[in-house]
Amino acid sequence: MKKILFLPKYPRMGASSRLRTYQFLPLWEEAGYGVRVASFFNEEYLKDVYRRRRPGIWNVLGCYLNRFWVLMGAWRYDLVWVEKELFPYLPAWAEWILAHLGPGYVVDYDDAVFHRYDTQGNFLVRNLLGRKIDRVMARARMVFAGNEYLAKRAEESGARSVILLPTVIDPTRYRKKEAKESGKVWIGWIGSPSTLKYVKAIKQELEEVCREANAGLLLVNGHDGFSFQGDLKMIPWSETGEVAAILQMDIGIMPLPDDEWERGKCAYKLIQYMACGLPVVASPVGMNVEVVRNGENGFLAAGSAEWKEALLTLVRDAGMRKRLGEKGFELVQERFTLRGNFEVMRGRKG
Repeated sequence: MKKILFLPKYPRMGASSRLRTYQFLPLWEEAGYGVRVASFFNEEYLKDVYRRRRPGIWNVLGCYLNRFWVLMGAWRYDLVWVEKELFPYLPAWAEWILAHLGPGYVVDYDDAVFHRYDTQGNFLVRNLLGRKIDRVMARARMVFAGNEYLAKRAEESGARSVILLPTVIDPTRYRKKEAKESGKVWIGWIGSPSTLKYVKAIKQELEEVCREANAGLLLVNGHDGFSFQGDLKMIPWSETGEVAAILQMDIGIMPLPDDEWERGKCAYKLIQYMACGLPVVASPVGMNVEVVRNGENGFLAAGSAEWKEALLTLVRDAGMRKRLGEKGFELVQERFTLRGNFEVMRGRKG
C-alpha cells in the first residue's frame, strides 16, 4: 500500500485546508492509499484568529515544534503533500531537505501566499523571504495551482510540472434551490469575518438596491459589528449548515478589489452559489472572470454603477435569476466537482 503524508496548513475547520486536503481523504482511502494528516496550526490557533484575538505565542511555538517532529518520520511515506509551505516565515530549508534527502513533495496553492513575503512592508522579511515560495515551487515534484495567476507564478519560478486544480465542491452535499417568483429577494455572501471588508466596499450600493427594490442582505459568517441600512440577516457559519444557509439566498455576490493578493483567489464562493443554482454578481478579478460568463450565468461588475445595475436587474427579474442560475449549476457539474479533481490528483501526483 502506498502511503501519503498530507501536511495542510490548518485543521479541518480552516477553509483552505478543508477544501484542498480533507474533503479528498475518503477518496484516497477508497482508492487504496494509506494516508496520514498533520496540520501545521491547530484548532486553538484558528479559534483565536476567528475571534480576532492574538494567538498565544507558546501555542504557535508548539505548532512549529510539532511540524518538525512530524517531518522526522517523512521517510516512511512514498510522497509528502504540502499545502503552501512547511514552516511559515522561515526559509525553505525544510523543503530543500525533503526534496534532496527525503521522498520529495508536491505542493498545493489556492492563495497568492508568495505575496505575503514579496510585498511585505518589513524590509528584512521581504529581503530574506521574498523569493521563498518560488524556491518551494521549484524544488517540488509537482505544483498544483488553484487558478491561472498562481500557475503562472509557479511556471516563472521554474517548477518542473504545474497542474491547474481549481477549488471544488462535493456535489452530493449541494442541491439546487427552487426558484421563487415573488417575495423579498435575498442578496447573499458567505466568507470569513476577515474578508467581510470586501462587502463593506460595496455597502452603499447594496443599501441603495435594498431601498429601491424588494431586497435584503444575507451574510453567512459575518460579525455583529457590521451595520447596514436595510433588511439584514446574519447566519453563523458551520460546515454542516453552510449549504442550507446558501439556499436561503437568491443571488450570490463576490466583490473583490483588483489587488495582487485577491488575484490569487480561487472563486470558491461563486462555485458554491452556482452549485445551489444561484445567479451571481462578482468583481472581474482573478479567477472570477474564468467562472462568471457575463450575462450567461451571472454578471461581472467593475464599479459602483455596474454593481447597482446588475443587482437591480436580478432582483427585479425572477425569470433571469432562474435562467442564469441554471447555467451556473451546469458549469459546476461539468468543471468543479470533487471526483473530477481527485482523478487529476491521482493521475498526476508525481
